[in-house]
This record gives sequence, C-alpha cells and structure tokens, in this order.
Amino acid sequence: MRDSNATRRSRATRVIHGADLRDPHGAAHGPIYTATTFAFERTAQLAAAVGSGEARGLYTRYGQNPTLLAVEEQLAELEDAEEAVVFSSGMAAITAACLGVGRAGVAGFGNLYGGTQELLERQLPQLGIPTRLLGSDAVAELPDVLAEGFGLVLTETPSNPDLAVHDLEHLAGTAHRFGALLAVDNTFATPVNQQPMKWGADIVLHSATKYLGGHSDLTAGVALGTAQGMAPLRGWRKQFGQAPAPETAALLSRSLKTLFIRVERHNASAAQLAEVLEAHPHVARVHYPGLPSSPGHSVATRQMTGFGGMLGVEIDGGVDEATRFVDALELFLNAPSLGGVESLVTQPAVTSHTDLSPAERERRGIREQLVRLSIGLEDVDDLRADLKQALDKL
Repeated sequence: MRDSNATRRSRATRVIHGADLRDPHGAAHGPIYTATTFAFERTAQLAAAVGSGEARGLYTRYGQNPTLLAVEEQLAELEDAEEAVVFSSGMAAITAACLGVGRAGVAGFGNLYGGTQELLERQLPQLGIPTRLLGSDAVAELPDVLAEGFGLVLTETPSNPDLAVHDLEHLAGTAHRFGALLAVDNTFATPVNQQPMKWGADIVLHSATKYLGGHSDLTAGVALGTAQGMAPLRGWRKQFGQAPAPETAALLSRSLKTLFIRVERHNASAAQLAEVLEAHPHVARVHYPGLPSSPGHSVATRQMTGFGGMLGVEIDGGVDEATRFVDALELFLNAPSLGGVESLVTQPAVTSHTDLSPAERERRGIREQLVRLSIGLEDVDDLRADLKQALDKL
C-alpha cells in the first residue's frame, strides 16, 4: 500500500519505491514469481478471480502474475498513466494497439521503425485493416485520411531514424476532432524526456528492449494509457500469448530504477557530440532535436525536457563513405538496437529500412549516407576521440 506522500514525490523516486513488490523477509527487491499458475482454497474464489480479472496471481499468460503486475505499476508511474500493459516485445505492444483500437484504420504519421512500417504495409491489410503512411510533411493530409473513418493515428517522436520531431498537441487535437485516437511510440525520447499524454496522446508505446531495459539484455514492450483504453490490448495479449516471462519482467523492474540517471548521461553526451559532429568538415548534416539548426528544435524545446541519446549523422559523400566511417569506429559497436550502456552504430539503409526502395528511402529523408548513433554511457571524451579518428580517415 502506498503512503500518503507518494503522489507528491518525483517520478524518479516513485519508480524506485512506489510500485515494487515487498518481500516478507525484507529483501530490497521483490521476489520473482516463476509460477505459471496460482491456486485458490475455494472454487468460489477462483471463479471470482477469473470473472473479475483483478487477481494478482491467476495464470501468467493472462498477465496475472505478481512480478508482471509490479513492473506494470512501475511503468505506469513513469508515464503518469492509469495503467500499463507489459508485452514480450515492443512490436507486440504496437501490434496489440493496432488490433485493439485501430481496426477502423491506422494512419502512420512520419517515419516509423522498420518493423512498424512493415506491420502497416503488409500484415494489417491482410486482416482487412486499412492503413495509410503519411510523411512528416503531410500534416495537411491527415484530416482527409481521418475523414475516411480511420480510428488510430500512430507516430514516433523523435522518429526513427531521422530524429524528426512532431507536434503532439496538434496531432492529438486533429485526431480527436475526428473521433480518432493518437498512439505515440516514445522509445527514443523515454518518459524522462517526454510524456506524450500530457500533450493529448491516448496511448504511449515503448520498446522496453531499448532505454527502459537499458543494458541490451532483455526484450520487452509496454503500452500505457487509461484503464479503459488498455482493456482491449490486454485481451489481445492474452490470446496471442504476448506476456513476457516473469524473469524478464524482474530484469526490467531492476533497470527502471536507474532510468533517470542513465538518460541524464545519454542526454548530456549526445548533446556534446552533436555539436562536435556538426562542426566536422566530413559531416554534411546532424539530425538531433537539441541542435538549434534542427527543424524540430522549437517544438522539441516545448514538449521535451531533454533531447535523448540518439543522433542521425549524414556523412559527406555516399553509402561507401558512410560504410568506411562505420567500419573505422572502435568503441561504437556495429549492431542494431539502441538505448544500452554501450554505444552502437548502424546504417538504416542496410538494416532497419533495407526493405524500402532507394527512392522511397530518399523520399522519406533516409539517405544512403545516413548513420544512426546510439550514444552510450562511456566517457564522452573517449567517444569524441573515436568519432574524430573515424571521420579523419575519410
């Protein structure tokens, strides 16, 4: 039971103290309930638990496992949401959102993670769900799409991989005017830097594999919103078997307790390196919402409290020069994913967005020479030196 002061404490404090399971033996961390099923003394108690769906222990596939429920409470604290629903991956959360509240049609706004785009382009149409992909410059087209009856707008901000920033207040207002919902993938920003529901979003999504997990050692996802809004997503999770293992939930719970301090370091290092890279003669452009030169800087300054640890860097030249730069890096691991303690580098044209044609990538601003950097927690001077030596080799 929470104490009377809980609501006055910061989210950084509440995520550590406000929602963890308390061990009867006094352990600082809650126990991991690996059980798949939970017993009741009387049939009437079991029937009531099944009927209400509120039992903390019933059946782990349903999500009714104390370890899963504890991390959901922590996650809800982070986004100031009524409820969180934890999933086995970020894509599981996004899929459940589209199936749960987007069957009238899903409009993807701006650049999206490659898996999300594939879902909208290939899988959802197979189920008879209409979809539309709108570029970040297509704000004026969104009302026409929503007028066709589309029920869900799905966006990312900052977006993957070009770090474009979208005005959430405007998107939410447009969606609500047509009776639609706004779902925001907040993975790049994290709840530390941005809380989309404060700007009108109905659903917030995260690949918890990234910053929420933070150590490249777990795969999970989460959807957050009102209790009413999360109810249909829980149904899809239950039937698709998308709940994470209790061990994964416990690992995520551990990671959330250091999220604020980790993201502060990610923010600070990325901001420094963005300025260094922007001034380098072998860099044509740096995509980072914290730079005054960024087209989304004014919106980011208004709706974000920090600008994150992701950078998009366009190398002067083409794909060959970008590849030479990536291969010359020593500290940055050449690997997909992001948000871990180690710095990562990847080329979207040959990884996350390789399924798009060169023309489509160019249309979306995902150029062949674009390199995506996930700035980790290493000493920033070491990272600066590594980037410089790789660029100097060009």
